[in-house]
Parts: sequence; structure tokens; C-alpha cells
Amino acid sequence: MPPLRALVAAGHDVAFVVTQPDRRRSRGAGTEPSPVKAATMELGIEVRTPQRAHEVVDEVAASGADLGVVVAFGQILPTTLLDALPLGFVNLHFSLLPRWRGAAPVERAMLAGDAETGVAVMRVEAGLDTGPVYSTVRVPIGPTVTAGELREQLVAAGTDLLVTTLPDIATAQPVNQTGEATYAEKLTVEEFRLDPAQPVAALDRIVRAGNPRPGAWFELGGKRVKVWRAHVDGGHLVFDEVQPEGKARMDAAAWRAGLRVEPAEFGTG
Repeated sequence: MPPLRALVAAGHDVAFVVTQPDRRRSRGAGTEPSPVKAATMELGIEVRTPQRAHEVVDEVAASGADLGVVVAFGQILPTTLLDALPLGFVNLHFSLLPRWRGAAPVERAMLAGDAETGVAVMRVEAGLDTGPVYSTVRVPIGPTVTAGELREQLVAAGTDLLVTTLPDIATAQPVNQTGEATYAEKLTVEEFRLDPAQPVAALDRIVRAGNPRPGAWFELGGKRVKVWRAHVDGGHLVFDEVQPEGKARMDAAAWRAGLRVEPAEFGTG
């Protein structure tokens, strides 16, 4: 939502917004609009919620817009849509391309132990995040930052970058990506399982990269325990906030005090 609000505040005329369909977001509740749709309606902008992007090709072409802006849309745009506007589409991508093309660039950068990441404003092409880049900004990955916190930093930096880059898009010459490409595959729950034998640095990264989702976890007594926050001390991972299966998040010290079975120590130094 910050990029949309910033573009409107900067005076850009937004013809309409395309976002994901309404979905059920909690048990027992009806469908709810996405946060993007809610913000769009608040701003008084028309919104479309197709199941697939190709459904709005004709409407986009007839909108009178010059340029499309993509932020975390979650679908690969078809060529017919990319060709529907005079200046095509730009994407706000949360990595320093060509490193971490794909679905989960923030978490993959953290899991890999990258010291920094960033945001790129790139031209959208048919390939997966392969288009040339108009501008970038670098963001360090702090030693205690979670994926959620890092994403907030990237959104803030990327919003500023987008607002300053867009006025020159019509005449700017984007630069082709160079260097080795890496791919940020979708996250799986299983890869966030904490193995006590893993190096403590890797365990720490898994916990931070899994917050807020899907969450790092391990099994104790046949049930899963999620680990939301932890820190490294003496070559071991010390839990700070956990969530036993079927329960709310809680202080790890209080959880541990009520255990009948002592969990294994995590980390190999």
C-alpha cells in the first residue's frame, strides 16, 4: 500500500488498481478484501480483482494509462498485457538483480547469509525478473532483523525509489542485468524445520527469515513448537519467543519452565 499512496500523493493519475480477489482470511469468516483493495477503495480509485491477469488486458489497453506499475502482484504478466500500454510495465522488485529473481527474494537473501539486499525498479519482460533495471537502492541486512522487518525497510526504500524514478521512465535507458543470476524459490514449511545439529548461524537465520511466515519450528513430544524470536549465546541458539502447537505465542522462558521434557540444545557453534 505505501507505493500506491505515495504515487497518488506525488500527483500521478492512477486509472485503476488490479489486485488479488477477495479471500477468506480467518476461520469462520466470509471473504475479505485484500489490504491493497481496501487502500484503493479508501483512496477513491477503481479496483479490479481478476483471477488471472489476462482477464483485464482489454480494459488496461483502453484505460488511457501510459505505464503500469507492479508491486508484489504474485502472477507472471502475459505478453498481451505487457504490450497493452505505451510504456509497458515496471516492477518494484525486492532484491539486487540478477541476484534473487523469483518469489521469495527477501527470505532467500537472509537464508543465504547475504550482508545486504536492496530494491530494483525494472522493466517487466516475459521472463522471470529478467528485464533491464532503471534504478536500485541497497539496504543492509541487520544481524537481528526479521524478514518482516526487512520487508518494511525495503518497501520504504522502494517507495521512495519508485517515486523518484517514474518521472523519467519515458526517456530513461534501463541497464541490462549482468552477473550470475540466482533464483528465490517459493518457501516451504519443511525447510524451516530447526535441526539441533545445524550451525548456530544457520539456525539464527532460519528463525529470522521465517518470521512472520512460515515460521521456524521443531518437534517436542510429537508436537510442533514454532520459534518466532531467538538469539545466539555461547555457540547455541536461545529461544526468546515460541508458540507451542495449538497455543498462542509466549515467552520462551515461561514455556520452558512448564516443560516435562527438556528440549535439545540447538547449534554447533
